[in-house]
Amino acid sequence: MSPVTIAFIFLLLGALWYWCTSHRKNGHNLPPGPRGLPIIGNLHILGTFPHRTLEKLSQKYGPIMYLRLGCVPTIVVSSPQAAELFLKTHDTIFANRPKVQYSQYVAYGAKAVGFTAYGTYWRNVRKLCTLELLSTSKIDSFVGMRMEEVELLVKSIGEAAVNRQVVDLSGKMVNVIEDITYRMIFGRNKDERFDLKGVIQDAMHLAGVFNLSDYIPLLRGFDLQGLTRRMKATSKAFDKILETIISEREQDASNNHQRKYQDFVETMLSLMKNSSKTHDELSFTIDRTNIKAIVFDMIAATLDTSSSAIEWTLSELIRHPRVMKKLQQELESVVGVHKMVEETDLPKLEYLDVVIKEGLRLHPVGPLLIPHESMEDIVINGYHIPKKSRVLVNIWTIGRDPRAWSETANEFIPERFIGSNIDFRGHDLRFMPFGVGRRGCPGMYLGLINVRLVLAQLVHCFDWELPNGMLVNELDMTEKFGLTMPRAKPLLAIPTCRLHT
Repeated sequence: MSPVTIAFIFLLLGALWYWCTSHRKNGHNLPPGPRGLPIIGNLHILGTFPHRTLEKLSQKYGPIMYLRLGCVPTIVVSSPQAAELFLKTHDTIFANRPKVQYSQYVAYGAKAVGFTAYGTYWRNVRKLCTLELLSTSKIDSFVGMRMEEVELLVKSIGEAAVNRQVVDLSGKMVNVIEDITYRMIFGRNKDERFDLKGVIQDAMHLAGVFNLSDYIPLLRGFDLQGLTRRMKATSKAFDKILETIISEREQDASNNHQRKYQDFVETMLSLMKNSSKTHDELSFTIDRTNIKAIVFDMIAATLDTSSSAIEWTLSELIRHPRVMKKLQQELESVVGVHKMVEETDLPKLEYLDVVIKEGLRLHPVGPLLIPHESMEDIVINGYHIPKKSRVLVNIWTIGRDPRAWSETANEFIPERFIGSNIDFRGHDLRFMPFGVGRRGCPGMYLGLINVRLVLAQLVHCFDWELPNGMLVNELDMTEKFGLTMPRAKPLLAIPTCRLHT
């Protein structure tokens, strides 16, 4: 390598270092945080479980902590009081999403709700989803379909119970939520022609990976981790599947094919077809790319999240027989012992609700909320937060903070929610499993219906024991980090039928 080339490389690295650290200048009082290395900043310390690493760092540096991840100034929020400042008091300033490669390549240029930049387009798409796809009346229209899928689940587990077979509950949860989601979105069962679940799992993995190119932009052209190539391949595979399904649905519509209910794709195709007409509520013209982006968002936001919430909560119930018995007694009292739980029973099951809250407190489906981004400079608690700072809210840490939840914060005690005004909507920022503020999840009602209904059946219809004589305190509770946080190992258990039917 020539001296000129070596000098050029050093000059380039020097310029990059200056660029990455220049926001520390001007005498601004940034929040406290660990010192970073040249170029990469604090990326090297995140480890396999970033939410746990950030929790330990917050114990040293406080609930508002500064990191430099490559060239990106990053604020980590780790207490309810700090979360209130960022997500409620100054919600408008932190309502943006950072522009990342994942949303560009996989999420159709961030044209859905989750990763879209804050602004007019985001407001219109969110309004479309809220009014046309995720309204209470729309979700309730799928009640019969959900019950059909849950009955198939109970039947398959019942057959295993008769034969004393071990059931892979993690796999069962993924499959039933997958079946419900596909029928709700596409109006059809899983299509054996496509490996849609495999493509979505690849996409979710890519969403949770720390992509160097997002933090050190000059590296994007090198694709050192191979992520750009994988994102493009995943996007191409998903788009090919969606094109086939949407084209077939258009053909069904032209043939006046009648269905029991109007699924999401049919609803959006109808809106696209009638986009020239004035809608009373929507000032938004939907096109084919919007449909694909929204479908992707809905599947990604539903599959892993609901199944993960169910498997974690059931894991805790198996580990805590007292809580399991108390919940079964409520189910027997409200539902009886001669029939399965129906959706009309769910509002009466108060202990079920606190059990799910406690499961989500200890095991949030996403340990870090989808990152926010500041749209302007601001001072919070005396700390300067630079424009375009990435804000990570560590709800895993907040949910286990003994200052917020007492010294029993790491224990599974659903009774802590009884008599409290802590709800699923994040009014109390000790508990915000669906986010809060402008960027709160619009699909909360749908998610809770799925989790409540499936979990209630599993507890009401069956007793559960661990295989091979395993004791409840021996159950592996290790998580797997990503955009969502499922169990690292599948939950295996042996069912025994309870219902007199």
